[in-house]
Amino acid sequence: MFQSFEVTSRPEDGPARLALLRAQIAAERLDGFLVPRADAHQGEYVAPRDARLSWLTGFTGSAGFCAVLANQAGVFVDGRYRTQIKTQVDLAYFTPVDWPEMQLGDWLKEALPKGGVIGFDAWLHTQSEIDKIEKLLIGSQITLRPCDNLVDRIWTDRPAKPNGKIIDHPIEFAGETSQGKRNRLADDILQNGAQAAVITLPDSICWLLNIRGSDIERNPVVQGFAILHVSGNVDLFTTPEKADGLSFDPETQLNDWADFSAALQGLSGPVMVDQATAPVHVGQILRDAGIKIINGQDPCILPKACKNAVEIAGARAAHLRDGVAMVRFLSWLDVEAPKGALTEIDVVKKLEGFRADSNALREISFETISGAGPNGAIMHYRVSDDSNRAVNIGEMLLVDSGGQYQDGTTDITRTIAVGNVGIEEKTCFTRVLQGMIAISRARFPIGLAGRDLDPLARYPLWLAGQDYNHGTGHGVGSYLSVHEGPQRLSKVSDVALASGMILSNEPGYYREGAFGIRIENLIVVQDAPALKGADQREMLAFETLAYVPIDRRLIVTEMLSTDEREWLDSYHAKALYMLGPLVDTEVHDWLVCACAPL
Repeated sequence: MFQSFEVTSRPEDGPARLALLRAQIAAERLDGFLVPRADAHQGEYVAPRDARLSWLTGFTGSAGFCAVLANQAGVFVDGRYRTQIKTQVDLAYFTPVDWPEMQLGDWLKEALPKGGVIGFDAWLHTQSEIDKIEKLLIGSQITLRPCDNLVDRIWTDRPAKPNGKIIDHPIEFAGETSQGKRNRLADDILQNGAQAAVITLPDSICWLLNIRGSDIERNPVVQGFAILHVSGNVDLFTTPEKADGLSFDPETQLNDWADFSAALQGLSGPVMVDQATAPVHVGQILRDAGIKIINGQDPCILPKACKNAVEIAGARAAHLRDGVAMVRFLSWLDVEAPKGALTEIDVVKKLEGFRADSNALREISFETISGAGPNGAIMHYRVSDDSNRAVNIGEMLLVDSGGQYQDGTTDITRTIAVGNVGIEEKTCFTRVLQGMIAISRARFPIGLAGRDLDPLARYPLWLAGQDYNHGTGHGVGSYLSVHEGPQRLSKVSDVALASGMILSNEPGYYREGAFGIRIENLIVVQDAPALKGADQREMLAFETLAYVPIDRRLIVTEMLSTDEREWLDSYHAKALYMLGPLVDTEVHDWLVCACAPL
């Protein structure tokens, strides 16, 4: 049986589990309990053991939370999931809430006008998150109270903790030794007035120690906590057996999970803690021990985001390899789809097979999205046996996919015409393409953030009264998480873009019940070439990493400007130049046609 994601709940399970949870809430004399998507590491993806939101509600999206009260249960989701949630939760028991338009604090004030006490697991929420809610609750007589995890009490067959093997990430791919990274970051910690920093994000720990793992499906990370000292030494807390056969340098001490709290209590302080990523409980432990806390960002986040020359070279190589798989797939699809016999699952299997043929694929980087017709309008759609749909002639097929290679992580989306589609679809596709080209061609002063560039991608859609409910781009790791912060192309991102940051460039358009469009390439921030003339400011630009044909059959050529046409023709010429020598004759013939000038 094909299943593209871990199903931990069925709609019919929800009412019984909700009743059990409410009984626990009442027993604790609480008025409600928060059930987040996040685990103790605040990652986007969670292990089956930590999929509490999915287990309770049936909702499988990668962001959201549920606030369970005595008489209602609100499931808060952002714009990416407002179509999906309607199909996954029992709407008689769970109420979708548009978030962040409706903030939890405001919702609670409406639901509990006379006040109340809401419980939460202090391991699953950050201090920044709790502070934000409490600020909105001022004057409401509603309070938040840390407590045991009430979902864990009733989840009797909860899966075991992940136990994937830890592997080395060699210097030829990392580009810098772990010791070099630790010493560099230790200096930053000392300059912030601290003696140690607590690191709770698995991808930060993996980057710092030049290790990778398999604790989270599709993400080569090791679940654990770490303490980085100003000496450059680091204490890693995880399951020690996962590191059997791996030799750490003498400055890295491997410890069991159970020793983490005691290690925090034994620090001399001050200790730097990231209020936006560390669990509330970390701060509680330190404060109870009388240890001073300095608020500071996870010291790994920005250095990890700014890829070094070796990592960027690896990203280029990974995308070239991935591009071969993609053009083999698109060539195959153009032959098979018009026959009318393909399903979404057939598409997923074939594409994953082409990637595996490289013999370099470690894992796909996320569950492949294959949405035909109206399923393409579900932004994070995951095909299953139940939802599997035929790829019909006259519709568009949206395929969003990627691979994890030891030298880089890929993520690419193409929307493909199956037969002849309507002019409305083509017009919308062309607007999305114009937005993608605008980001690709952007040249901008140092210091601008993702929110400053995000409108470039939306402007062609805005002119037509259209938009999309997701960010234009997310950060991407180097053989790490396919979604990596802090950089984003988003209206809410204030992180300045810097040379070496890899992002996605993926505007889209989605018409519920009809079709979806998304075009995505990965790009890397680089210093912009100097221009002639006086008073030139230092500028940044983007280098495109992915070269895979964009479906010319969906483009209304007259809508494109001369510059846009020239960019696309140049892009296709380079795709043919790079990929042509690496494919067989049949695929090469297809590639020549697909990359022909407009």
